[in-house]
Amino acid sequence: MANVKELIKVREDKLQKLQEYGINVHPERYEISHTIGESRKLEDGMKNISIAGRIMSKRKMGKISFMDLSDISGHIQLCLKRDDLGEENYKRIHETTDIGDFVGVKGDVFTTQAGEKTIQVYELTFLGKSLRPLPEKFHGVSNQEIIYRERHLDLIMNEEAKKKFLLRSKFIRLLREFLDNNGFIEVETPALQNTASGATAKPFIAHHNAHNMDVYLRISPELTLKKLIIGGFNNIYEVARDFRNEGIDVNHLQDFTMVEGYSAYWNYEDNMKFMKKMVVYILEKLYDGNLNIKIGDKTIDFGGEWKVVSFRELLLKDCGIDIDKFDTADKLLKEIKSKNINLEVEDLETLGRGNLIDQLYKKVSRPNIIEPTFLIKHPTDLSPLARSNDNDNSISDRFQLIVNGQEIINGYSELVDAREQEKRLLKQSELKANGDEEAMSIDYEYIKAMEYGMPPISGWGLGVDRFLQFLTNSYNIRDVVLYPLLKPRDSVEDDEEI
Repeated sequence: MANVKELIKVREDKLQKLQEYGINVHPERYEISHTIGESRKLEDGMKNISIAGRIMSKRKMGKISFMDLSDISGHIQLCLKRDDLGEENYKRIHETTDIGDFVGVKGDVFTTQAGEKTIQVYELTFLGKSLRPLPEKFHGVSNQEIIYRERHLDLIMNEEAKKKFLLRSKFIRLLREFLDNNGFIEVETPALQNTASGATAKPFIAHHNAHNMDVYLRISPELTLKKLIIGGFNNIYEVARDFRNEGIDVNHLQDFTMVEGYSAYWNYEDNMKFMKKMVVYILEKLYDGNLNIKIGDKTIDFGGEWKVVSFRELLLKDCGIDIDKFDTADKLLKEIKSKNINLEVEDLETLGRGNLIDQLYKKVSRPNIIEPTFLIKHPTDLSPLARSNDNDNSISDRFQLIVNGQEIINGYSELVDAREQEKRLLKQSELKANGDEEAMSIDYEYIKAMEYGMPPISGWGLGVDRFLQFLTNSYNIRDVVLYPLLKPRDSVEDDEEI
């Protein structure tokens, strides 16, 4: 068995041979008439089509050879005959091409007796040499880190990986399509911010050299987007990259894609209806009208009525704790411990009441919610940017969509009272000063903007990675992200035998 370095040397020698034949080993472009996926749909007898892709297999049988050519749209068989290509050219092709190389071909479409759609090749153009051999048994690779780090290999070797990431792209396109068709305007806001606010999470800190100051990678575009509502944009959304310096687990990423939208004159109940309409629209398009989505061994019905349950009712049912009876974090924590509920959170004593309630819910309730369910009536101290309910200011006009134990969408009626907002953010700042790293900082620029006046507003956020993790039944959220961040490896040298 040869090691990788030896095989790379063999391929470099073939590259040298191509140059000696006078072949341009790095051509500028290649004109194609069809993608490979399109070519598979052509009728037999279609002549002189031009396709390009990566060679995935080769087998020579004397005067006739077969190759499998692949691109993102699919794969197709190539038939190469010595009599069609000429003896010298036929020989040169086999001397210089390897599995993994890129080639372009021209030829005619036919179907073999075995029913395989095939291109009869009359011209083959070299387009790019694969110096490093592809894995022979990539499906058997058990080291998930290799797949995350070298996603390009995953996409080359694994058809399911291709389908997963094409699904992701289509999901985002359909989401934009729905919002655009419903009068929303897409905007972009800064990823570097002066204040870490807009959500309860620990931020990443960076340094801005030109201004000689520390800045934060945004944990949410929320406050900036609501400034645009103040500026007169009635319905807006952003497909935003957000950053939260939190722990690593199978359901959380530190940098992730969030779509947030805001509407003037709506309340949270308007948005609950709109979110159901949006999700149903996307899923119907993704699954050809089928709303009974198969997720692992479960079938989840998105077409029926979606349950609505309050935060208090849910926790009372699942762990017997009535959160309304415990008005401080200390009292609530004592009750949690008395019921022997282990929240498995570091520095539990530093959490404010809102974050403590959230951790309790994530432990005892969220994993048990399978069908699409709207969770409403969150405690106000868990929702510092949400409007308090007019009839009970201890709860907020907020909702979350939970499916299969995962939070998919979060939304609420926005707090538009500048003085109340300032009071709540000051309370968050006190929690942060006392050790709650996920509490928000006060943003006085946002308070100032609020003082110019705000209409009624409702907003929502949808985690794209989380939704795709759910739809594809992926155990780890990194399975639906092309290149999740990993620690750098010590060396890129690879001397393994293959």
